[in-house]
Amino acid sequence: MKDCMEIINTRSSIRKYTAEPLPCETVRELVEAGLKAPTAANRQELHFTVVGKDDPVQAEIQKDLNPDAAGNFYYSAPITIYISGDEAFGWSAVDAGIAVENIHLAAAAMGLGSVILGCMKKVLNGEKKAEYAEKLGFPEGYGYQVAIAVGYPDTTKDQHTFDYEKNVTIL
Repeated sequence: MKDCMEIINTRSSIRKYTAEPLPCETVRELVEAGLKAPTAANRQELHFTVVGKDDPVQAEIQKDLNPDAAGNFYYSAPITIYISGDEAFGWSAVDAGIAVENIHLAAAAMGLGSVILGCMKKVLNGEKKAEYAEKLGFPEGYGYQVAIAVGYPDTTKDQHTFDYEKNVTIL
């Protein structure tokens, strides 16, 4: 397995996947990577919902998101992991961000591709929020925070570049 810095230095967001399904053990390892993420005050208030690409809720979200899109928001990845958080706890969004990055890096370490998804926020937290929360199995009082699509990559992509001098201030 690659070391952490090698993964960080070589990972990228993948937006094209093979049709090969992920083994159950692999899915479990990915979810556990999210569960092992630190949370504010060790609340561990996040909930993870794994949805297969053929689940009807994926098509319904796509329809509400953009019915005319040529593709779909999850790039036909075998699974999408939705992370919901306790809406009464002010740190759920931050905690979900940490958890989704753990999953993203774990996927890269396992030779998988992934892309972090936020585009459904307006739909999942909109007028059908309660309906989607029920369909996605969110606990009572929880709301959508972020999601990640994961699968075997069917493309390669260079890591993005950055301008250290522009993006960093050291006081």
